Amino acid sequence: MADIERTALVAYRCEQMFALVNDVARYPEYMPGCLAAEIIDQSPTQLSARLTLGKAGIKQVFATCNRLEPPHLMDMVLIDGPFENFTGRWHFQPLGELGCKVTFSLRFRMTSRLLEATVGKLIESSASEQVDALCRRAELIYGA
Repeated sequence: MADIERTALVAYRCEQMFALVNDVARYPEYMPGCLAAEIIDQSPTQLSARLTLGKAGIKQVFATCNRLEPPHLMDMVLIDGPFENFTGRWHFQPLGELGCKVTFSLRFRMTSRLLEATVGKLIESSASEQVDALCRRAELIYGA
């Protein structure tokens, strides 16, 4: 089982950071390794999406259903993909009026050791870079 957790303190409000994370269709523009993103279904409290990740010749497609609690929480569970187990969370905690703490956590297990050695490493690598990519995106969209 792989467990990943990354945090960042940012000078942007929870609402701003949540909006970026919830804009899944734009992930290929800035998220490392994200080749494609397709919205399957969306409502004010839920978002289902299919992502295609790729790096170093390895490509994998998976889909998640994300429970939304704007502007503080997005919980992700697997709909379809090469995982035996997959859960994730984006959490945005206010720090004063103009900042927040961003926490991204991911826990997953692949369905086979071969997938763990290949696709699992791709997922770990991409997930580890997502908070940094989100912070760079916030600076680009909202300014420094």
